[in-house]
Amino acid sequence: MLAHNKSFHLSCLAAVLISASSFAATTAQDWAAVTIPTTSSNGQSIGAYNSGCLSGAVALPISGSGYQVMRLSRNRYYGHPLLIEFIQQLGQIADAENLGTLLIGDLAQPRGGPTLNGHRSHQTGLDVDIWFLLSEKLNNRLLTHNERETWNAPSMVDIKADTVDYQRWTRAHEKILELAASQQEVDRIFVNPSIKQTLCEHKTDSSAGWLRKIRPWWKHDDHFHVRLKCPKDNLHCEGQETLPEGDGCDAGLAWWFSKEAKAPTKHAPPIPPPPLPALCEQVLSQ
Repeated sequence: MLAHNKSFHLSCLAAVLISASSFAATTAQDWAAVTIPTTSSNGQSIGAYNSGCLSGAVALPISGSGYQVMRLSRNRYYGHPLLIEFIQQLGQIADAENLGTLLIGDLAQPRGGPTLNGHRSHQTGLDVDIWFLLSEKLNNRLLTHNERETWNAPSMVDIKADTVDYQRWTRAHEKILELAASQQEVDRIFVNPSIKQTLCEHKTDSSAGWLRKIRPWWKHDDHFHVRLKCPKDNLHCEGQETLPEGDGCDAGLAWWFSKEAKAPTKHAPPIPPPPLPALCEQVLSQ
């Protein structure tokens, strides 16, 4: 493992010397055009979640125990080996506990990097969107290709009432979030504020640890976004700041229901994406 990492770091040294102007020319179109991962045998997440790439990606099998992959045409079912393992294990747990089938949305492109649409993150192979459960429609069968392309994830939130939609929201949804957030490799999970509020209303003394990882964010009413920590041996991976102390059921959560949080975004020039690490040039060109 250490020998491989040393070789990887030395082989990437030349990429550091690439001029910023030449690398700035790469676009989301360039990353989306690459349809296969690098041949590296060891996953390396490089850069930040919203400005990075992925070497040695692994494709998630499109169907497995307790899960099925959606929107295959996007070719965004690649991830760091640890993310693939996480999804497969979570699917197995969901199946064993009769929680339904996990419908898997976007992971990353074959080499990570910026996507043409849908995300600013998902660039390092450590993010995955998981639709809220649709087990009542599956009846233990495999979805057709057409169903995977045309089904939409159902919203779990009554937007006007600022609450979850209890005609759809079930204990199974809460349980799968608890199971996902309880995994050590998970850094945080993004959900709609109303979903976080519901979890807070149902919390117990034993839920503080995993509930801390559940973070409110705009939208995310029809899926939850799991983000893994940077793997320890991925030296060029940039993690996020440490989560605040506590379970998040405090004034910080209350802000999400304020007028300020709900105010329409004022028109402003789009913020340019942050530059990718120079090492990503080698990943793209391999």
